[in-house]
Amino acid sequence: MSNSNPLSPNQRAWARFKRNRLGYASLWLMLGLLLLSALAEVLSNDHPLLARYQGQYYAPILHNPPETQFGGDFATPTDWKDPLIAEVFARPGNWLLRAPNPHSANSLDYFTKLPSPSAPSAANWLGTDANGRDMVARLLYGFRVSLLFALALTFVGTVIGIAAGALQGYFGGRVDLFTQRLIEIWSSIPELYLLIVFASIFEPSLLLLLVLLSVFGWIGLSDYVRAEFLRNRSLEFVRAARALGLSRRQIIWRHVLPNSLTPVITFLPFRMSSAILSLVALDFLGLGVPSSVPSLGDLVRQGKANLDAWWIIVPTFVLLVLSMLLLTFIGDALRDAFDTRKS
Repeated sequence: MSNSNPLSPNQRAWARFKRNRLGYASLWLMLGLLLLSALAEVLSNDHPLLARYQGQYYAPILHNPPETQFGGDFATPTDWKDPLIAEVFARPGNWLLRAPNPHSANSLDYFTKLPSPSAPSAANWLGTDANGRDMVARLLYGFRVSLLFALALTFVGTVIGIAAGALQGYFGGRVDLFTQRLIEIWSSIPELYLLIVFASIFEPSLLLLLVLLSVFGWIGLSDYVRAEFLRNRSLEFVRAARALGLSRRQIIWRHVLPNSLTPVITFLPFRMSSAILSLVALDFLGLGVPSSVPSLGDLVRQGKANLDAWWIIVPTFVLLVLSMLLLTFIGDALRDAFDTRKS
């Protein structure tokens, strides 16, 4: 008896992806890293999650009360690493619920007697960087910044690349030739020199980097989308849609585009890994984000300047290699999943 509920092409692709154990496991590991980075404020924070003082409850992670609230002398935000504050909350009836790692990405312990960078200890599990900031917090927050930047850059570049490739591939002819010449001229502009010029004019920020990298990051993808549109526009289902009187927008959106997304989907993990490495390289060269923003590239630069402090470069290198490997395995699994020749 024949199956009355055959799998759709997307369901068959997902089934092939799940059969690739390495790629499927890599996907879950990457999602786990993404979840941990999303919970960075809960997992690593110098502000307690909850505090009880004289019968009243406070949530310093949301709003840090002034020091005078707890018997201090100054109306400044409470420094939870101050020994006096620790003594106040050590009294009976008062207590603190701290994060598992009681350090933020930019928090400094002004009361420590250890030099910076300091080796791993009970207070700092992976030591501190050259500025005295906790390495676990810098890695956790820095990975989140890199991952969110890669997602944003991949999304913007993908949208622009699909639009440019669809325009060239569907209309063809003079539109294709003219657009292709413009792309060739645009791609010949030296991207690094442009980044150096803008970094000297404007204050470095993630938004500036996102804009500058996005205006070049779509070019490679548009070639694949263009080739898919050129192939699909002459197929029978597109001719039938034209004969039925569908508009160009309907034909592109409903018929040609869904059948041209295979290279887009398979290249997404590789584009994300490229975006992460681009941000790390720019931060390493001093052209990336400000020093106040946690950055893996900044840790790589500090590791180069402090070769004796192995606890800076080794965890950073391991995190970068692990991220690149996971994204590569996911990309390979997606490529095999959307290959119709695979059974």
